[in-house]
Amino acid sequence: MTSATASRRRRRVSLQPFAAVAVTILLLGIPFAVVLLTASKNQAEALNPNLSLPTHWQLLQNFSTVLNEGRMVPAFFGSLLIMVPSVILVLVLGAMASWILARRKSRVVAFLYALGISGIVLPPAVVTIVLLLRQLGLAGTAIGMISVYTGMYLSTVIFFVTGFIRTIPPELEEAARMDGASPVGVFVRIILPLLSPTLATATILICLYIWNDVFYALFVIGGRLDTLPLNLYQVASSGLYLQNWHLIFAYIILMSLPLLITFVVLQRKIISGITSGAVK
Repeated sequence: MTSATASRRRRRVSLQPFAAVAVTILLLGIPFAVVLLTASKNQAEALNPNLSLPTHWQLLQNFSTVLNEGRMVPAFFGSLLIMVPSVILVLVLGAMASWILARRKSRVVAFLYALGISGIVLPPAVVTIVLLLRQLGLAGTAIGMISVYTGMYLSTVIFFVTGFIRTIPPELEEAARMDGASPVGVFVRIILPLLSPTLATATILICLYIWNDVFYALFVIGGRLDTLPLNLYQVASSGLYLQNWHLIFAYIILMSLPLLITFVVLQRKIISGITSGAVK
């Protein structure tokens, strides 16, 4: 290999990160810019969303209109009412199940693990879910929606956490048992603190799924309890939002802020959880 060839190869390798960053900016930055610029325009300028700058910036005014007239605050608390219990249940039940699945070795456990993570690739049967909730008297209730989300996303936690627990030395648990710790004590004091990076990853993923879900919420609680995506879907067809893309995009920005803040706070643990749990 000549020195010129080696030099060209080194230049290509050194340029690859910059090319990846440039492609990422194009794929993510342009849509975000369209949303932000459109949310800053008036109704006439926002009829055709594009990258043109607004004549007069009115982003804060559009935010105020959305908050005051779009029923966004009640929908925000409705989303929290659904999301927080769902995430807690999924994390607790999934972590406990993953601990057992990671430590027990048998064909039955292997089958249960495969069954547990099958929900990642097998879509839930919406009609069956709705009919079952009606039989149980939970259709149209927050408890019914929480139960649906818990069952749907338990597979995600089992997939992430089981792989991570297998990397934890069993000697830590044996030492705790020798000191008199109960199984619950071992899980709470030894296993659970070590799971924080993986659980942070699962948390942001599940929050993202639930926070933005409109499909299942529409069939289970549609019309009885407002969440942010349901509220946006409903008011986007009403007089306030009809063809008002500046208000729709302003709503989307406000709806995305809580998840964006959560991601910024947990980003280090999220990356650590992905690299240490899911690939092992």
